[in-house]
Amino acid sequence: MKILAFAGSTSSTSINRELVKFVLKDFQDEEINLIDLNDFTMPVFSVDLEKKGFPEEAHNFLKEIGDCDVIICSLAEHNRSYSSAFKNVFDWSSRINVKVFQNKPMLLMSTSPGGYGGGNVMNTAKTFFPQFAADIKDTFSLPKFYENFDLESGVINPEMLKELKDKIGNFKKAVKTND
Repeated sequence: MKILAFAGSTSSTSINRELVKFVLKDFQDEEINLIDLNDFTMPVFSVDLEKKGFPEEAHNFLKEIGDCDVIICSLAEHNRSYSSAFKNVFDWSSRINVKVFQNKPMLLMSTSPGGYGGGNVMNTAKTFFPQFAADIKDTFSLPKFYENFDLESGVINPEMLKELKDKIGNFKKAVKTND
């Protein structure tokens, strides 16, 4: 199984990237492609720029999705929505192929320093990603990242760790069912 993994952030200290990396430890026997949104930097989307053509990075992002079997991502929440970096990649890509996520099974996550765990961006993504051909199999939000996560150990809150492990297990079963 080929896994495409990413955080919806360009921060060098992204807590969402740390969550993705922690989850990927449960997929060590799989082929993992952990991408960095910094490799997909493009001008801010506008219809005027679109008339001049699509950035190569948007095509590359869609190719990464096309080349994988499943997607594991964790979205950063900025002002109760997607980070501008992710939104821009998403906007450009969706203009090339409205089915951005190409019906790939997805484990969708979010985390934040606050008590809602990126719940606003999660709710938005759960509502809209399926309209862009995301096959969301399960979701997980980790609130209070700095209280519930250790960079060496991962999720340290026992209840949240159990919930996450259960969701990873459910995701693996759902993906096998799709084969």
